Amino acid sequence: EHRPPHNGMRNIGLKIAYDGSNYVGWQVQPNGVSVQKMLQRAIRRLTGEEPVVLAAGRTDAGVHALGQVACFCTESTIPAERFRPGLQSNLPVDIVVRASCEVCSEFHATHSAFSKRYRYVIYNGLIRNPFIRNYCWQHHGALNVPAMRQAAGLLVGTHDFRAFESHFPNKATSVRTVLDVQVARHHGWPMWQQTNPKDASGSVAGWSRSAGEGEFIWIDIVADGFLYNMVRAISGTLLRIGRGFWDPEMMRSILEIQDRSRAGETAPPCGLYLVHVDYEPEMFPATATDGSG
Repeated sequence: EHRPPHNGMRNIGLKIAYDGSNYVGWQVQPNGVSVQKMLQRAIRRLTGEEPVVLAAGRTDAGVHALGQVACFCTESTIPAERFRPGLQSNLPVDIVVRASCEVCSEFHATHSAFSKRYRYVIYNGLIRNPFIRNYCWQHHGALNVPAMRQAAGLLVGTHDFRAFESHFPNKATSVRTVLDVQVARHHGWPMWQQTNPKDASGSVAGWSRSAGEGEFIWIDIVADGFLYNMVRAISGTLLRIGRGFWDPEMMRSILEIQDRSRAGETAPPCGLYLVHVDYEPEMFPATATDGSG
């Protein structure tokens, strides 16, 4: 368990990104290599200490991150900003430390977070794209994005989301507050962005469905917390609505009925990204950025 710094120990915060294709998820597990294990090994090689690294958002196998936040305690005198290159030299190429900074002793990457943004990406081109098979859910039929957007808007607010939770119950409560949901088409592959920009103009020759229509669909969800597989279950439900099997109002019924079997399938992990974690500025300073979003 993460211990508050004491006797000269420092609390170091990290912003990390990774391609989750080769990992069993964030958390150390006996059945494979985790991102947490690789990061703890890198810290051990750099400092000689045996760290416990905690993070906001325990991603599953195959899930990716753009801006996950982690923290660990250390007695090392390495300048905070030098942890980034120091750790990077001890990490595999599919895990990147985007920023490192010293944070206050009370900061806890998990418990101090007040919201997180996840993004689910659907590739909606007419032809299968072999180069992005590990990074999005490919669906080649027509999808009604305005209908998906209308249904997603019904999720905003405080609700019991047990209909979108696998293996209920996993938490003390399945009530969560969704602060914002955006469903939009985008051209190209600007996945490094942590905001949800307006649709770009133009198209990618050979891959988009038609001129002026983005081939990638982003489902961005911001909430105070997420249940196990919640975003993936919502994405699977939205896909069914986009395909025309259900009316957008079906989303309201699913929320009210609170039965997982009434919602859509759990979308595959490859399309899910932990995009951003929000903290009070005094807890995780705005200066802890790499300048790319």
